[in-house]
Amino acid sequence: MEMVPNEENQFVPQEGVFRRCRQNMFDEIKRISQIQNAAEEPRVLCIIQDITSAKTINERLTLNLPASTSLSKLYEDVAHKAGYVKDTFDLAWGNTPDMAPLDHSSEATLSDSGFEPGGKKNFLQLTDKDGEQPQIASDESGTADSSGLDDSSQERFIGPLPRDSAAGSSGDYSSPSYSYSSILNKSETGYVGLVNQAMTCYLNSLLQTLFMTPEFRNALYNWEFEETEEDPVTSIPHQLQRLFVLLQTSKKRAIETTDVTRSFGWDSSEAWQQHDVQELCRVMFDALEQKWKQTEQADLINQLYQGKLKDYVRCLECGYESWRIDTYLDIPLVIRPFGASQAYGSVEEALQAFIQPETLDGPNQYFCERCKKKCDARKGLRFLHFPYLLTLQLKRFDFDYTTMHRIKLNDRMTFPEELDMSPFIDVEDEKSPQTESCTDSGAENEGICLDSTGSTDRALKPKSLPIFELFSVMVHSGSAAGGHYYACIKSFSDGQWYSFNDQHVSKITQDDIRKTYGGSSGTRGYYSSAFASSTNAYMLIYRLKDPSRNAKYLAGEEFPEHIKSLVQKEKESEEQEKRQREIERNTCKIKLFCMHPVKMMMESKLEVHKDKTLREATEMAYKMMELEGVASLDCCRLVKYDEFHEYLERSYEGEEDTPMGLLLGGVKSSYMFDLLLESRKPEQVFQPYKPGEVMVKVHVVDLKSETIATPISVRAYLNQTITEFKQLIAQATALSSESMRVVLERCYNDLRLLYVPNKTLKAEGFFRSNKVFVESSESADHQVAFTESLLWKLLDRHGNTIRLLVLLPEQSPGSLANRTLGQKVVGDSDVPLEGATGNSQSVEAILEESTEKLKNLSLQQQQASSTSDSQKSSDASDFEPIESPTREADSSLCVAADNRELENRIGAAAGGSSGASSDPENHFACEERSDSEVNNDRSTSSVDSDILSSSHSSDTLCNADSGPIQLANGLDSHSITSSRRSKAHEGKKETWDTAEEDSGTDSEYDDNGKSKAEAQYLYFKAEPCSQDDSSSNAQKCLVVHVDKRITLAAFKLNLEPYVGVAATQFKVFRVYANNQEFESVRLNETLSSFSDDNKITIRLGRALKKGEYRVKVYQLLVNEAEPCKFLVDTVFAKGMTVRQSKVELLLQMKEQCKLDLNIDSVRLRKKTWKNPGTVFLDYHVYEEDISISSNWEVFLEVLNEPEKKSMSQLAVLTRRWSPATMKLGPFQEVILESSSVEELKEKLSEISNIPLENLDFAKGRGTFPCDISVLEIHQDLDWNPKVLTLNVWPLYICDDGAVVFYRDSTEDPMELSDEERSELMKKESSRLLKTGHRVSYSPRKEKALKIYLDGGPAKDLGQD
Repeated sequence: MEMVPNEENQFVPQEGVFRRCRQNMFDEIKRISQIQNAAEEPRVLCIIQDITSAKTINERLTLNLPASTSLSKLYEDVAHKAGYVKDTFDLAWGNTPDMAPLDHSSEATLSDSGFEPGGKKNFLQLTDKDGEQPQIASDESGTADSSGLDDSSQERFIGPLPRDSAAGSSGDYSSPSYSYSSILNKSETGYVGLVNQAMTCYLNSLLQTLFMTPEFRNALYNWEFEETEEDPVTSIPHQLQRLFVLLQTSKKRAIETTDVTRSFGWDSSEAWQQHDVQELCRVMFDALEQKWKQTEQADLINQLYQGKLKDYVRCLECGYESWRIDTYLDIPLVIRPFGASQAYGSVEEALQAFIQPETLDGPNQYFCERCKKKCDARKGLRFLHFPYLLTLQLKRFDFDYTTMHRIKLNDRMTFPEELDMSPFIDVEDEKSPQTESCTDSGAENEGICLDSTGSTDRALKPKSLPIFELFSVMVHSGSAAGGHYYACIKSFSDGQWYSFNDQHVSKITQDDIRKTYGGSSGTRGYYSSAFASSTNAYMLIYRLKDPSRNAKYLAGEEFPEHIKSLVQKEKESEEQEKRQREIERNTCKIKLFCMHPVKMMMESKLEVHKDKTLREATEMAYKMMELEGVASLDCCRLVKYDEFHEYLERSYEGEEDTPMGLLLGGVKSSYMFDLLLESRKPEQVFQPYKPGEVMVKVHVVDLKSETIATPISVRAYLNQTITEFKQLIAQATALSSESMRVVLERCYNDLRLLYVPNKTLKAEGFFRSNKVFVESSESADHQVAFTESLLWKLLDRHGNTIRLLVLLPEQSPGSLANRTLGQKVVGDSDVPLEGATGNSQSVEAILEESTEKLKNLSLQQQQASSTSDSQKSSDASDFEPIESPTREADSSLCVAADNRELENRIGAAAGGSSGASSDPENHFACEERSDSEVNNDRSTSSVDSDILSSSHSSDTLCNADSGPIQLANGLDSHSITSSRRSKAHEGKKETWDTAEEDSGTDSEYDDNGKSKAEAQYLYFKAEPCSQDDSSSNAQKCLVVHVDKRITLAAFKLNLEPYVGVAATQFKVFRVYANNQEFESVRLNETLSSFSDDNKITIRLGRALKKGEYRVKVYQLLVNEAEPCKFLVDTVFAKGMTVRQSKVELLLQMKEQCKLDLNIDSVRLRKKTWKNPGTVFLDYHVYEEDISISSNWEVFLEVLNEPEKKSMSQLAVLTRRWSPATMKLGPFQEVILESSSVEELKEKLSEISNIPLENLDFAKGRGTFPCDISVLEIHQDLDWNPKVLTLNVWPLYICDDGAVVFYRDSTEDPMELSDEERSELMKKESSRLLKTGHRVSYSPRKEKALKIYLDGGPAKDLGQD
């Protein structure tokens, strides 16, 4: 820009230049404005899945476009980013198999086409167009520049990956995900694939091979199905015929095989069983032969696949030869000879080994009929006749007797494209005068000799040059445990090789065939198979090169008439399927709801064509929801509904004749669009729902009755003020808007009073669906701050109250009937309680009387306090916060006197028979009942002797810190109601367990036995109920409405009057959906994890005090089949010695388990899972020497003699292994003074008499007792580790309880035959499975491969 100086020597622009500058500035402002407008425009997030290839199906393209983008521009952007030519692919809606492609040339915007803006994901699928895969854009057409796309779409370039041109030819197979659309269009090869039902790849490989065999296909076409003779569904030849017709004529990319497997008699479970393809070939050929009996195809399988061989034995002394003729359908070729370290290198080498004779000598000599004695002989096989179709099975699956595992041999074995079989044909038969004995295995040894056979039986002599050409290679990829099959097949039409890999058919080359040889690039050593590729040839099929016999595939015009009819029928069926698919593409699938006047809310699925009008759709929904006779059609309409928010989005006034596709913004085909069928009474008028409205559920609150009414729905606008909103509610509820208070619940327990008159609903946080509470009264509660008001307390209680079902003990000391009776007379202190006279009173009556006295005392204190708080409203009596008043001396003395009186009377009533100590400091008082008894006997009616101890009276209804609980007025309804002044918790954190409690002290009592429950009580209301049980023994239960912010300690205190015992004397168990029960012990935790209608079971039993821990005791039986046996539940306390705990434990075991043991002959030791650990000595103190925690577990071990181990010693469990007998000895404990390996070996030598130099040892593996198969222990354990101490790797023996095996190194293992080894393996597997330990070899149970000719397997009634 040109600048000139002014009078003050400052540079200013010239006039013309200034004009241009101003124009440029205006243009820049305009451009910035456009950018800002575009930024404010809603954007549409599109996620595109490319399903045109198996390689790209897992890739995703992400575009974030303005909602005004047209569909044609969307196609451009996708093509640009994916690297495709624009018009060579389709885009369709995802999440459904029935996709309707979007219009390429449409200028409709994304928002008008059904795309949802605002960050919601719109899933699309990129599919083939007209059966052709997308064309890849050339480099000249531009790179994937992101111009025009925002930053979010510039994450990375996702272009088309290389096409699947050599499927299955390299590497191990990985099964991709296939969509339904990928099988709709035929492959570019012209061949049709087969859908894998689940694990039917072996079947697909064989079917494709048979289809590509001209002689088999043509013969199958020539067979005609007679529907009058057989059901087409169960006819195997007919279903194969249909399948072959579809493979030849279908326009699909892949077709199903379910009709074929159904004809086999298979159900859907067979699709999940993988079988051997060679086994399937045998079984299917047998089934076809059975089905083809009495037809021209009866001998088809034999004519094509059957060969003959001679099994002979020749005497080496006189030349006499005995032989028989066998037939075969395939030749099994060994990959690696038994015991050899190298495999055969080629098929020719394996064939030569197949016919290589063996010499019978020594003990295996042959008895010669001519010599009349045993002579050396030569035994072998000779081929007499090769079939037209030669099948070679490469025996890659074997059994390793060293590891006792089934293995796959992946060694390299080459095979030629043309195989000359003339070197393997028998040439000795014509010049064999010594041949005198001959039998035919197929003629029951009738003696058919070669000399008498006709020329047709000897079809292939050496002079006929039996040259075979390879045309099918069935490949297995995987291991002996499982894998994947596919076929490489050469077409006889053009000589091209193809890979038939389930749905995918692609061209391959000779190089790909050579990759199926197997093996690795290294030398063929013993372990070469383990490092070789797992993808290799398994079955080879050759065809004889004979121009006079080699057939060609039948063309369509050469089909027999019945096949032409079948082709036409299948074509019509496919066209019908296509039309049906087109109809489904244009069908709107909608989730339909209806508020039925009689049946309440109903839900269904509505399917309507996109061209149907709203009026027609309403009529369909009307009939579907069965409203006829309940409401007329004129009184019903469909409105748009949001199920998640329960929100009526909009109605469709005046659009009754609009097509549904246009009304819904496109075809909704995944039930993701909701409509509600509304009904009205004839005199009512439908309210219009406009898109901008919000729905509000209004609950009317009555402060006098403390009730909250069911909601009514009103609709408002977000721009309405609070004053206008109140007037709207007043019209709907007939309440006064002047005195109305409106409270919005924005989210869980988040209450906001709407008090600013001119504030809009949007500013207050209203959304699509909202909940408000309204109250309109003239009470003084309006003058109180909202968080101090009765309204807030009522709503707070409403939002946090849950309904629990509490199951009481079957015979608790205080029955519900008695308590109810007692509470009815609570107002009259002069009326005596029934049964409350004399010493003959029951415990229940004493508890009832005590409870009533405490209640009377509480009421007196409440009346006394109310005189000083007269300014507070009497209406809020249930919600007055308890301010923890100090207990006056007289009331304290009164309570104490009452408690002492209660103790004395209970003691007198019990007659002292319980024997319980009344000393509250006695932590070790014997319990009559433990948790284990409760768990084992759910119907117990006994009460702990501790229940009657002195701790009961002081904790019944009094809180030592905060005074007695204030009782609600409604005692008849068993209601104890109170609340707290939380003011949103007043910034205080909720009280949780302390660190001490986390370490295991789950006590609600302090050192003096006083309750630590929080002083402020939350809402609690209990009512008796009867379970839905007709039996007279139904357990008593309560329906409890309680604030879930209450702690477990306070909850137990509130339950005391209903259980009849103090909170210290019962336990709370939470019942889960599967009826499992778990004790709740964290007394400072709240009930926030509970929800409505959860079940709680109350069981009698003393709760833990401070410093006490519940302990499970198991007996350790080291030489038993089950070494870990549960005994009892008990309680250990902090500061208790191990000997003290043993005294208590042995008394308990004597009572409960009938075990009378000497204290000096038992030990306690640590239990970790099933492993025995540290031995606890008598003088050890819990929490000082021994760490202890909640739900602790210990072992109790019975000793043969008093404890000898000291604290510094190490106790090791040892076991001798005897290889000569294949047996393990019993466990013996060895006490070591140090961690020296040398000392361990010396101790083992002492107890076993094995010389020290011959002693081997090894540490056991796994959990105790470290079980291991006797077939594996000799070689699998790490014998004699090269260490000097036990506490280093690989031993790491640092604590008591380690398992050590030892043996005599000079002892040789027992020699086992194959049968003995197999039998022993079965026994060991059974033994280890029973003990729950790992079995190293557990063969997968495979279902036998069968084809059922009668349509299905016979049902075994004995099976489950």
